[in-house]
Amino acid sequence: MNKPQVFAYPLFALGFRAFFTLAAFSALAFIALWRTVLQGGNEGHYFPPLYWHAHEMLLGYAGAVVAGFLLTAVKNWTGQPTLSGEKLAGLCLLWLYGRVLPFCADSIPAVLIALVDVSFFPVLAYCLAKPILETQKFKQLIFPALLLLISIGNGMIHAQVLGFTLHSAATGLTLITATFMMMILVMAGRVFPFFTERGLSGVLIIPNPILDNIALLAAAAVFVLQLFEKSGTLLLITALLAAITHLLRVANWYDRRVFYVPLLGVLYAGYGWIIIGFILTALTAYGWVSASLSLHAFTVGGIGILTLGMMARVSLGHTGRALRVSNSMALAFVLINLAALCRVIIPMALPTWYNVFIALSTVCWLAAFSLFTLVYLPILTSPRIDGKEG
Repeated sequence: MNKPQVFAYPLFALGFRAFFTLAAFSALAFIALWRTVLQGGNEGHYFPPLYWHAHEMLLGYAGAVVAGFLLTAVKNWTGQPTLSGEKLAGLCLLWLYGRVLPFCADSIPAVLIALVDVSFFPVLAYCLAKPILETQKFKQLIFPALLLLISIGNGMIHAQVLGFTLHSAATGLTLITATFMMMILVMAGRVFPFFTERGLSGVLIIPNPILDNIALLAAAAVFVLQLFEKSGTLLLITALLAAITHLLRVANWYDRRVFYVPLLGVLYAGYGWIIIGFILTALTAYGWVSASLSLHAFTVGGIGILTLGMMARVSLGHTGRALRVSNSMALAFVLINLAALCRVIIPMALPTWYNVFIALSTVCWLAAFSLFTLVYLPILTSPRIDGKEG
């Protein structure tokens, strides 16, 4: 007689199900808690308020999305199973401990909090690298390597919080943001042409690897300059080069019909925010705009919009459903773009109304992820409609 599996539920059948669920709830919880934390509600908390916000939105929310996506993608790339059942639940629990333990800093040693949080990405990297190495798909090792780079950035944050360093946290956050952005840009080159050809009839995209490599190198150069806190003409020219090359890159994939297909339009909109991020980075080189605006173009705009779009698409495709979203999700895609607009662009035009538009951005973000949760929680927690595994 087969022993029943404790975690034999659809939620733990494949990585995207559990981690996209965690991402959706964390996107709501972290933003809802942010105002309380900022106003002094983090007394006894492990992180200072600004570090907590940045840490959790990147390593908490975005980290969960990346974990769900890569655990699912590596299974497709290698043909080998990735975590499911009890092992997947264990990795989810490790992620969850990293979110909860900082609130218990009065009763738990700070070093233990740091060790638990820092351990998540190396464990995830190991779980991904194993099937990649077994099938000799060495090209895919870039993703475990990038996860280890994120771990280094996370370690730099904790090193300052623990008092081992004086000024490493800001550099760590810059490294983490840059690594997530490079991961997204690398992945975009793989999925945008495929998704566009599949979603629009009569489209044939001819790869341009030279342009792709130049664009990626330009982006990497911008982030390296930021890591070393360089500004002035060099940053201005490099960021403009990155903006131009990425605009040309996305133009090579673009078809005017993409915005008639919400699952495509949201991805192109997210990439557009990354290009805006490079333009604003160029403007920060001489202090013409606040660095916070370029940062949030990359994070709220680039990461926020692209992750919401990818979660929506992956969840449909890997549960056997048609790649069409409901009106509710189309509205969510509009709202997440409005959140970025209110956080980045409008405050530049109306700086005296800054707090009002930050509040509006928060409302739009919460509404977008509330719609995602309502629409996709039943999908993520139910078996595939075609009866297949996963």
